[in-house]
Amino acid sequence: MGRETALGRAQAISRSSLSEQVAHHLRERISSRELLPGLHLDEGELASELGVSRTPVREALRQLAAQGLVEIRSRRGSFVSALTLEDEREIIPILARLEGWVAHEAAERATATDVERLSRLSARLVRVAAEEDADGYWEANRAFHLALQRLAGNRSLENLLGELRRKLDLAGHRSLLAPGRIRRALAGHRAVLKAIQGRRPVEAEERMRDHLLRELDLPGRGRETSKRRRVLAARREA
Repeated sequence: MGRETALGRAQAISRSSLSEQVAHHLRERISSRELLPGLHLDEGELASELGVSRTPVREALRQLAAQGLVEIRSRRGSFVSALTLEDEREIIPILARLEGWVAHEAAERATATDVERLSRLSARLVRVAAEEDADGYWEANRAFHLALQRLAGNRSLENLLGELRRKLDLAGHRSLLAPGRIRRALAGHRAVLKAIQGRRPVEAEERMRDHLLRELDLPGRGRETSKRRRVLAARREA
């Protein structure tokens, strides 16, 4: 292999590594709602902010577009994707099936120490719910589900669930505001935890699946999505 060829490959690997870092950075900012749906992502501004050239930023945006987190519009640039009600109705049943499998595996694998940790995470959910802390509840809920995923011990499954949840993060906390939403969610978590404590994997799977599928039946969901669509449409016209 010639020196020039080797150098060219090294540069390509370096660019790829840099674009992965930029993609990870932007993915985290989108998931945390720092970059909101509909926001224009200017390549030049991002490159300047991150101290890189436009090339890794452009490649990162293409990666995020392939993951559904960014929308690239011809001659208009890149925008943070918005999640529609139809998107949610496609994603949540898949998520429910996979998370059900996670709960099944967790119930089979959990040690007494694992169950104790899950109980503490569940207690944290109850505490932040009582404080009406939507952000705290969001994070506590994420921690509970991640703990179950780690117990399942399937990295490929964990990666797939991470991708689906990042897409759902585009919807933000809006479902938490629905009347009775947090109360029903807490009941769902308790049912899953009880099945895991009792080492009943089939029941744990069913309870987790039911818990997540209730997301599709929240009152006012359609009205909220329609309103958000109008807001996003107005942003695009601006």
